Amino acid sequence: MGDLSIPYIICSILAFVPAIVLHEMGHAFAAYKLGDPTAQKQGRLSFNPLKHIDPFGTVLMPLLLMAANMPIFGYAKPVPYNPRYFENPRKGDLIVGLAGPAANLLQAIVGVIVAWACQAALPLGELVSSSEVLAYVFLYFLPYYVLINLFLMFFNLLPIPPLDGSSIFAFFCPVEHLNTYYKIQQYALPIFLVVVILVPEILHVNPIGAYLNLTAYNLFNLMFPY
Repeated sequence: MGDLSIPYIICSILAFVPAIVLHEMGHAFAAYKLGDPTAQKQGRLSFNPLKHIDPFGTVLMPLLLMAANMPIFGYAKPVPYNPRYFENPRKGDLIVGLAGPAANLLQAIVGVIVAWACQAALPLGELVSSSEVLAYVFLYFLPYYVLINLFLMFFNLLPIPPLDGSSIFAFFCPVEHLNTYYKIQQYALPIFLVVVILVPEILHVNPIGAYLNLTAYNLFNLMFPY
């Protein structure tokens, strides 16, 4: 990355932090609107990143991926919620689970709209040549912001516990088995991370990377103007 390493890191952090904070706030807001005050009482409806940061998932993991020139994604502290507050636990769990990826999709759309609007207002060459700061914003921050949100959305939509997509299981799970499902979900993250890290190293196959290339990268290329 050479001389661009510091701007790259700064733009990546500025893109990643709101992407993951608003993702978690999406979960918390959905649970709150469905009648569960658990996340709200623990401060998870806050824009303060410190309320959501997980030392490994929000800091170390993205930095390691960035250093390895791999797609940047990660996770924050899981938002606590109690499905017993929901009128329909299975439906509520699905709504709360999908609210995070939905927040990332909305952020990606906003980033794309800003990029198209700026390009329509002034040719990109004139825009970035007028200011070094604008050059970084439009050539680095906006693309990263959209792409990182798409990475987070598609990654979390995988129907694998403890990712958000696994909430689909709860929707179809019989009520009498929901408590067992939630107990399994609590311990699924370490196992999932071991599989994600070890499979590419041992088998030299990266299914997550291939999946993100097929989904997030292709959608980015369709949406983004430059």
